[in-house]
Order: sequence, then structure tokens, then C-alpha cells
Amino acid sequence: MDRLSLRSNLEKYRTPFEEEKSFVKDFIQLTFDDNAFVRERLEGHFTGSAWIVNKLRTHALLTHHKKLNKWLQLGGHADGNENLLEVALEEAREESGLTSLRIVDPGIFDIDRHVIPQKGGVPEHFHYDVRFLIEAEMNEPLVISEESNDLAWISFDAIQDLVGPNPSILRMLEKTSKSEILL
Repeated sequence: MDRLSLRSNLEKYRTPFEEEKSFVKDFIQLTFDDNAFVRERLEGHFTGSAWIVNKLRTHALLTHHKKLNKWLQLGGHADGNENLLEVALEEAREESGLTSLRIVDPGIFDIDRHVIPQKGGVPEHFHYDVRFLIEAEMNEPLVISEESNDLAWISFDAIQDLVGPNPSILRMLEKTSKSEILL
């Protein structure tokens, strides 16, 4: 999925969630910027994430992010790679050590625009995060990366208690829980 495919997929993207609907146009507009896939674009840039679930759709793999001090899905900066599915898979491998990752659907699963706070010389900016649904085996050993404090398979029933009122995570959880065609 290169820049043109991403733009096309975003133009076709439909969601029942008002928050997502509110920023689809901003994502599309960003695809026209030559620097949209590099972190040096300080107003905001694309990132790719993996919402990793087990085959039975009872657990999701979350990481406790060191810099943000929050439980989140795995993912990261595109660093020039316009194929955000590749970015999401690579970040998932790097941040978890998992080798059993399987793409459930190569299409966009979720999008989210969120503020990243200022850190050192990097000003506050937006991440335009494109998420993909990925499946993995829960029995595979996990490897915690230096970007994380912890990494764990969290039961769908416990995710809200862990992440609190994080609409981004809760939206992906709801999408996964309601989708019967993904099994």
C-alpha cells in the first residue's frame, strides 16, 4: 500500500464512529504532502500500527509505552516508508518479538489522529495513525523492546480497566468484538 493506494483506501474508508469520520479528510489531505511519511514533518506525520489479537478474538496484545506512559497498540513512525501496512508489521515484530503475525485484512482497520506531547527538542505534534488488524499466537514468547515498560496479552474484558477512557483503543476493541466476519 503506497501513497496512492493509501489515498484511495482513505477515500473509500467508511466508519460508524463520528470521531474517525471527523478526520478522514485530514488524512487524505496529508497524503499530498511529500514529507507526510517522515517524522521530521513537525506539524504531524503518518504512523502505522498493528491491533494484534489472538485467533479466538478474546485478547489483544498491548504495550506499556515508555515515553507516553500508557498502554497502547504496537506501532511507530513510517520513517519514509509509504507502505503503512509494512510499517505496522515491522513495528509489531520489533516491539514484540513475535514471528507468528498474520494479516487478517490488508485494508485499513482504524485511523486515529492524536497529539504527541513535546519531548526534548521535538515540539508537540500530531500522529496520523493508520491501523491494521493483525493476528498472532498467544503461546509465542514475547520480547519487550527498549521502547516499552511492559508487553502483555490483555483479555478484551480487562482492556477498558487498563486503558481507561481512551476512545482510540476502545474503538478498536469495539470493532473487533462486533466483527463476526473476521473469525
